[in-house]
Amino acid sequence: MVDVRNNNGGFVNAYALDVFTRRPYLTMTRRDRGPAPARANLGQRALEAPTVLVVNQNTLSDSEDFTEGYRAMKLGKVVGTPTAGWIIFTGGEELIDGSALRTPGVRITGNDGVDMELHPRPVDVRAERLPGESYTGKDAQLDAAVKSLLADLR
Repeated sequence: MVDVRNNNGGFVNAYALDVFTRRPYLTMTRRDRGPAPARANLGQRALEAPTVLVVNQNTLSDSEDFTEGYRAMKLGKVVGTPTAGWIIFTGGEELIDGSALRTPGVRITGNDGVDMELHPRPVDVRAERLPGESYTGKDAQLDAAVKSLLADLR
């Protein structure tokens, strides 16, 4: 389960997605051990297992890029609530008084050509956390994600 809820960005989506997209292509069997995926035996990072992605309305920026890539590459279901729709690359400029101003510099679109800014990434399985739920020790979104993943494993 990959949980990017409340993640406000960074610049790692391409690196993480690379690991998730790696597929097994060989099995290695040592004389003294059972069969194992070749990638792991060769020291390569590869998950090689089903996943589910959990997002919410506070998933934004690079996390939305990650969500779009996860969906476009059909890596698994997206569970939770649609993302923030807040993805644009900005840069900072220092002003004369020492303060800084951030300005948009790069437009981001999906492969379909649609702007990602102001267009939240959708979910496959909608699951909402009710107000106050975090005080009860329950998490309806994680429960829905586990249920979805277990169904895919069958």
